Amino acid sequence: STLLSAEDAISDVASLRQQQGRDIVMWGSLSLVRALLAQGLVDELNLMIEPILLGRGKSVFPDDGAARPLELVRAVTASTGVLMCTYRPA
Repeated sequence: STLLSAEDAISDVASLRQQQGRDIVMWGSLSLVRALLAQGLVDELNLMIEPILLGRGKSVFPDDGAARPLELVRAVTASTGVLMCTYRPA
């Protein structure tokens, strides 16, 4: 595990990406994921699409209006109806 600085987590992740080693995996930090997507620092995005519609909520996608084409590389449907998708930048 690596603790990222609260002041410059994006630079910390960019530095980690330059090092040899294993994959960087992050769970649950919506604001950090949005910032990493906006900076082009995500190599693979795993989304779990739940079979429920909500009237509002937080979005994982940056709201800057920029298009970020993704390629679907894997999709599995769980017995509960959850669709587990893996995307990579196209």
